[in-house]
Amino acid sequence: MHSGSVGNREIIVLVTGIGGFLGGHIARQLLAKGYAVRGSVRRMSDCDRIAKQICAAPTESHSLSFVEADLRSDGGWDAAVAGCPYVIHTASPFPAGLPKDENELIQPARDGALRVLRAAHRAGVTRVVLTSSIAATNHGGGKAPYTEDNWTDPTGKRATPYYKSKTLAERAAWAFAAETGLDLTVINPGIIFGPLLGPDYGTSIGLVQQMMSGKLKRVPRFGIAVVDVRDVADAHIRAMTHPAASGQRFIAAGKFLWMRDMAAVLAQSFPNYAPALPSGEVPNWMIKVMAPFSARSRMIVHELDVDLSVSAAKARRVLDWQPRPAEEAVRASAQSLIDHGLLAAS
Repeated sequence: MHSGSVGNREIIVLVTGIGGFLGGHIARQLLAKGYAVRGSVRRMSDCDRIAKQICAAPTESHSLSFVEADLRSDGGWDAAVAGCPYVIHTASPFPAGLPKDENELIQPARDGALRVLRAAHRAGVTRVVLTSSIAATNHGGGKAPYTEDNWTDPTGKRATPYYKSKTLAERAAWAFAAETGLDLTVINPGIIFGPLLGPDYGTSIGLVQQMMSGKLKRVPRFGIAVVDVRDVADAHIRAMTHPAASGQRFIAAGKFLWMRDMAAVLAQSFPNYAPALPSGEVPNWMIKVMAPFSARSRMIVHELDVDLSVSAAKARRVLDWQPRPAEEAVRASAQSLIDHGLLAAS
């Protein structure tokens, strides 16, 4: 393993989006490995809360610092990357629903990535690891299992604004790297579950919360490749220093689970919540009827009954990446919601 300490001089890693689910776990693992972490935040007032969630030991707070920088503005990014040999760029908008104008998603994702990459290039950063998504691999030509050779077609009918934002941001990053010689590696995770570091949660954990609180009586015939946040964080850190990761994209995702499979895993592991969990499926025709009126339905209408499984063989082979089972990631999300008091006691 690579330690962050060189004599007493710590290697500083910039983690953008450190207040997010994935960014927090990456920071936590970097600190445990002896790196110093600088996190970019939109508001400095969030720093104390974020630090409490990330630091596993009080001494780690000495190695954690914050800098104010917003993906929508150029200000702050040169200061953010100064003195950092490595940059891990996780920050990107992830919607609960679809915005009225898709550019509200696409522009900050693409322009934000380029702002970070330009600053990294100016600073002579050793390597940038960018978080993309299987949203950028699974929705074009090709069929399952999808690999790093597959790309989502941003002009196709399957490309929702979120899929498009991820694809165009990643394409722009690769074009910039090719043009400038910047050393870039990209991680394409599946849907990220796992333990929360604090009481806030995003869209993916929100799905488990909705299932267990009885808000979803039935689920659509939709599925996705699942991965634990701890394993996605590990993939980013491995990719940061591995010589063979330069210029490569890596799918970081495990087993493909239908939403009904996720509900079954939860019912089996948390029998007290079983009565609240979805007990059937919404017929495809109903989702199609709802799609013009429901952003959620529009996001999945073209993927109903579609096998969207992926292969993480490359990450296993090159990075020696060994993720936990998908079911464990789903269970960890649920347990975490219970531990944080985010589900009514059953």
